Amino acid sequence: MTYYVPRGGLPSQTDLTTERSVFTESYAVIPRRTMTDIVTSFLPFWEGMRMWIIARPLSGFSETFSQYIVEVQPGGGSDKPELDPGAEAVLFVTTGELELTIDGEQHTMTDGGYAFLPPGARWTLHNRGDEVAGFHWIRKSYQHVDGVEAPEAFVTNEKEVAPTPMPDTDGAWATTRFVDLADMRHDMHCTIVTFQPGGVIPFPETHVMEHGLYVLQGKAMYLLNRDWVEVEAGDFMWLRAFCPQACYAGGPGPFRYLLYKDVNRHAPLTGYLR
Repeated sequence: MTYYVPRGGLPSQTDLTTERSVFTESYAVIPRRTMTDIVTSFLPFWEGMRMWIIARPLSGFSETFSQYIVEVQPGGGSDKPELDPGAEAVLFVTTGELELTIDGEQHTMTDGGYAFLPPGARWTLHNRGDEVAGFHWIRKSYQHVDGVEAPEAFVTNEKEVAPTPMPDTDGAWATTRFVDLADMRHDMHCTIVTFQPGGVIPFPETHVMEHGLYVLQGKAMYLLNRDWVEVEAGDFMWLRAFCPQACYAGGPGPFRYLLYKDVNRHAPLTGYLR
C-alpha cells in the first residue's frame, strides 16, 4: 500500500502564493502544500513530536471530530497522550513503526496499522525505531447510550481487512471497513475508500454525516457542494453535514482516502451530547 506523508519544510520565496486552499460555509480544502513547518502544533506530555491539526470542532461547521497528522521522531512518544477521558480515537499509521500499549498490552504498528481506542482507555505510544514515524489521529467525544456498552479497543492492519466492493460497481469502488456496520456500540466509522481509475460516485451524496477525507493516494475531481475541485494525495477535505459530494477518479493509479463519519446516533436536539 502507498500512503502520502507530509514532510514539512517551507516553500521557496520564488514560489507562487496562489493555491487550492478554500474554506466555505459547507466545505474546506487543505492542500498538501500547506503542510509546512510553520503551521505545526505541539501537545503536552509528548516528546519528539509535531502535528498538523487539519480538523477541529467549530460551531456552525463540522462539530463532531478533530483530526491530526502526527510526526514522531525516533525516541519520541508519550505516556500520557490523551487528556480527555470522554474521547475515543482511531490511529492510522502511514510510515515508520510505533509501539502502542493499551491497558498494558503491547502492539507493534507499521504502515497500514489501525487502532481503535475507546473512551477511558489507558494507552501510550512511542517510536522505538530509527526512522521517523507518522500517523493520523482522529478523535471524537463518545456518545454514550443507556443499554449500549462502549466498544472495546482493537488493533489491526489494512492489509488484514478485505475491501468490500460497492454494489453494481465491478470493484471500481470499494470500502475497507474496520468495524461492522451493524455494531451500534460504535458512533463513528473510519474507513478507507478506494476508487480504481475511472471509478465514480455516480450521484451527489447528501447526508447528515460530517466527513473528513484525507487523500492517501492518487488524484480525482471531487464535487463539494456546487464546486468541482481537483484533489491529490496529501490533500484534506472537510465536509459539513448535508454538503453534496461526488467524485471521478482520475488515474493512472487508484484514488484512495481515509474517511471519517459520525454514525448510529440520534441527532442531538439540545447541543452535542457527551
